[in-house]
Amino acid sequence: MDTSVNSSSNSSSISILLNNYHNNNNNHNNNHHNNSSSNHLHNNSNNNHHHHHNLLHNHLANLRNQLEPDLDDLDDDLDEDMDQDVDDDEQELERLENHQHQNATRGNNLEQQVTGAPLDAPADCTLACEAGHLTAHNISRYYRIEMDNSETEELNWLICGERVVASISSKDVSCLSPYFGAVRGTLHVTNYRLYFRSTDASGNYIIDLPLAFVSRIEKMGGSTSKGENSYGIEITCKDVRNYRFAHSRENHSRRDVFEKLQQYAFPFNNKLSLFAFDYKEKYPVNGWQVYEPIAEYKRLGSITETWKITKINENYELCDSYPAILVIPSAVSEEDLRQVAQFRSKGRIPVLSWLHPESQASLTRCAQPLVGVSGRRSREDERYVQLIMDANAQSHKIYIMDARPSANAVANKARGGGYENEDFYQNAEVVYLDIPNIHAMRESWRKLKELCYPGLNEQKWHSNLEATQWLDHVRAIMNGALKIADKIENHKTSLIVHCSDGWDRTSQLTSLAMIMLDPYYRTLKGFEVLIEKEWISFGHKFLQRLGHGDDRHSDTDRSPIFLQFIDCVWQIMQQFPNVFEFNENFLVTVIDHSYSCLFGTFLCNSEQQKARENVKTKTISLWSMINSYPNEYLNPLYSEQTKNHVILPLASPRRLEFWTSYYCRWNPNLKPQISVQHRNKELLIAKSELQKRVDDIQKALQSRLPRGGSQANKNPGVPGTSQLSSVQI
Repeated sequence: MDTSVNSSSNSSSISILLNNYHNNNNNHNNNHHNNSSSNHLHNNSNNNHHHHHNLLHNHLANLRNQLEPDLDDLDDDLDEDMDQDVDDDEQELERLENHQHQNATRGNNLEQQVTGAPLDAPADCTLACEAGHLTAHNISRYYRIEMDNSETEELNWLICGERVVASISSKDVSCLSPYFGAVRGTLHVTNYRLYFRSTDASGNYIIDLPLAFVSRIEKMGGSTSKGENSYGIEITCKDVRNYRFAHSRENHSRRDVFEKLQQYAFPFNNKLSLFAFDYKEKYPVNGWQVYEPIAEYKRLGSITETWKITKINENYELCDSYPAILVIPSAVSEEDLRQVAQFRSKGRIPVLSWLHPESQASLTRCAQPLVGVSGRRSREDERYVQLIMDANAQSHKIYIMDARPSANAVANKARGGGYENEDFYQNAEVVYLDIPNIHAMRESWRKLKELCYPGLNEQKWHSNLEATQWLDHVRAIMNGALKIADKIENHKTSLIVHCSDGWDRTSQLTSLAMIMLDPYYRTLKGFEVLIEKEWISFGHKFLQRLGHGDDRHSDTDRSPIFLQFIDCVWQIMQQFPNVFEFNENFLVTVIDHSYSCLFGTFLCNSEQQKARENVKTKTISLWSMINSYPNEYLNPLYSEQTKNHVILPLASPRRLEFWTSYYCRWNPNLKPQISVQHRNKELLIAKSELQKRVDDIQKALQSRLPRGGSQANKNPGVPGTSQLSSVQI
């Protein structure tokens, strides 16, 4: 469907673009989709965290055992120097412990917050920007419900560019909490969020909800409704949450709040832009520079005799949903490339995603061929696939991994699509991966939301979870990615991956396979590059799949495709806890900000759309915030020694887990007894201290070595620097 913007338009917001999208889709179906604690799940979650902590403690203990003999051998030669080093270490450790205690106290008291602008602050919020600073601490707070003992309310939660547009006092509104009952408090609506804070003496109940999370807003009851809490507003969110607020009838407070919520939760319906265009916080790191396509393709070693970089799509004329820079077989002509584009859905030709550094087996992605009921063929497309196979000298076969069930692929022929005929593509084998389409995923997500919020039925938990089929879909995606990784790594064969249009299931499969094959994508920066490359630049339709800015909550284009991918990554992390540089908090932050519209990273459907809307110059990248505060997102279990490892996780139902800490995080009965984030920081400090001791020993030993010879060679009883240099905590 056409989502282009008139080039003569002076608008700089995505609102114009989506209004065009609305006009072209008026025929879409707009029908609406129509409590107890779980100690079992709580204990499983805690056990999982304790298991990871025990792994690290065992790892640290083993390292200490390895280092102790070396320290004993060095003791005589370095006694005087080491005494001084130990004194310095103890002072430094004491300083770190004091600093850690201060941070913990600061976090518990919620003192690290943004200095607020006045109630009538202008949109640019210059004073707030100068006086306060948004950090990873208070960003993460936006996605929690917390209990706080502070008794006074201040508007210090406002961020740069945010302003209050409606407020209601505690005498006129209550939040109908499924866990605490009716809670009186003050409610503020801003151009970015809904903020509710209780005024009850028992403690402060806070709801901090970015309006981009809102899927639907409805009025409860009317002027004749009976009952104390029967008149108000109900909010359905895009994640698992729902909120209900009871309003007083006397002051007509509901009308103003409802109108402001509608206006700012669905800005495209009101000719407004997304909040990301108003948010002007300054970060020391520019996240837009994380991904440089040519540099990444060079890192992959894809500039060879058989592969080349092309800028044929520089103006997005060959394919408007593809990036400007592509890597294709060197031998293909520009004319043949255009013919191939005509034969592939949406012009999405097979292009390189990843190249094996040794075998040259390639992973390429595309969309389905336009075979149709008449059985069309394209000799240019057939030759093109042959060129991809020929680029890998170690194999004379190529696999075409079709993400769809075979029945769906056949059904697509009636709509002009289809699949590759093996009679026309020599030495090619088509493999169907049986992953359902976006509509099945959306229905599964709806059932999962109903299961997780507000309460959990413990007696029927397992059967109800199975009925959602959510983990079945996760397993299907992981199985498909495993087959791809196995063919490339163990069979040295090249693969082409596609679904129907090549921007949903294809992105899930290629990115997961690349995580398994390439340890770079398991680092913090590498994962950011992966998302920018395989999801954003290759045209996953974040704008439509997440429903940014519009009120069509039952839009059939919405689907939790990206969330499923992150869930799969989390599953792999549970099986390989020491191969990822980032932690669970990083994954949750990425998911949350794919919805939040605070950053420009996930706003658009394509690279072309992002360029037209000047997103990189008018908004801030999520990676700016994350890379400015990386310690918030580091995994203390990460081992540098896994950098050269290929991982092949199991997708067996017995190995897959339900991600309780994400899907059930709003349930206070399932809150971890120990703060995992705080514990991670403690472990990172301990790990850093041990690594510092190792480094100090290395330096001290090197200073004692005579020039031109190795201490280890002259004194076999003393370990050489080569021994110690390999020790990584």
